[in-house]
Amino acid sequence: MRAVVFERFGQMAEVREVAEPEPAGHGVVVRVEATGLCRSDWHGWQGHDPDITLPHVPGHELAGVVEAVGDRVTGWRPGDRVTVPFVCACGACPSCASGDQQVCERQTQPGFTHWGSFAQYVALDHADVNLVAVPEAMSFATAASLGCRFATAFRAVVRQGRVAPGEWVAVHGCGGVGLSAVMIAAAAGARVVAVDVSPGALELARGFGAAECVDASTVEDTAAAVRELTGGGAHMSLDALGAPVTCAASVNGLRRRGRHIQVGLLPSDTGTTPVPLARAIALELEILGSHGMPAHDYPALLDLVTTGALRPDLLVTAEIGLDAAPEALATMNGTPGTPGTPGAMAAGVTVINPWR
Repeated sequence: MRAVVFERFGQMAEVREVAEPEPAGHGVVVRVEATGLCRSDWHGWQGHDPDITLPHVPGHELAGVVEAVGDRVTGWRPGDRVTVPFVCACGACPSCASGDQQVCERQTQPGFTHWGSFAQYVALDHADVNLVAVPEAMSFATAASLGCRFATAFRAVVRQGRVAPGEWVAVHGCGGVGLSAVMIAAAAGARVVAVDVSPGALELARGFGAAECVDASTVEDTAAAVRELTGGGAHMSLDALGAPVTCAASVNGLRRRGRHIQVGLLPSDTGTTPVPLARAIALELEILGSHGMPAHDYPALLDLVTTGALRPDLLVTAEIGLDAAPEALATMNGTPGTPGTPGAMAAGVTVINPWR
């Protein structure tokens, strides 16, 4: 099969022929029909994830058709249309037993703990716990966009963030996760402030329901701008990018007893990131992380997508073939949607079709 492979961190990947995977007894092999290009893939390519061993195939947002089934799988057959959370849970640890598969103690992640979906086929573990049926009417590109960014944003806003109608919600970073959060919060009746440095990303955010937009490249203090626009601060704020400056701005833009949700990864040389905890203490803020969404929570999300209440398909702004994936991966650290900047690419979600 054809796959995107990199031999060293930070060096350009290439498309090459590699052996097709075999399913574990509890797993399946899926023919990949669409896979999202996510900033987490860029972090992995840069060497920020300790689970990755070289050579490696990235990719963790996927949808496709079951090709082969392990002998202990009972709920799935070849030909089934499926997607999967990026956290593949074991189904047996204490966290899984309590329903918290997104923080499984023995989790695997395609594209990180093993070869991923920037390929024509991918192996997935514990299929009966992790696979999610894709409705016939849903495109594979839309289903792939759910796997990490949209599902992560849904849980961050609805479950962790406990969004309520009429609340102010600030979203820092309007890439795939951030735009998903904007759409989900607005659909829940919240008033959203979108914060980004890209005019293109902010334009999309406004189209997806943001009531206010802050261009962080033109204001000195984005947290102060959010507090002014919201009459004292957001009730809930998300750092969807994952940088010290956006994390701090998210916390500092909250009102008393507000809720900060950290979604974007925060890699650093020391393994720690400064967070303005003095403000958290003084205002009794909540500081919460959010890590994906378990498969058993997908039906509520899929119902909203099926009825048209949520439109993740509108987030898919580019579809490319496998041969274009290495360059797209390498340029992900630019400013999406801002022509002329290094790494400029389409704002929103880029989806790879491995068969193009």
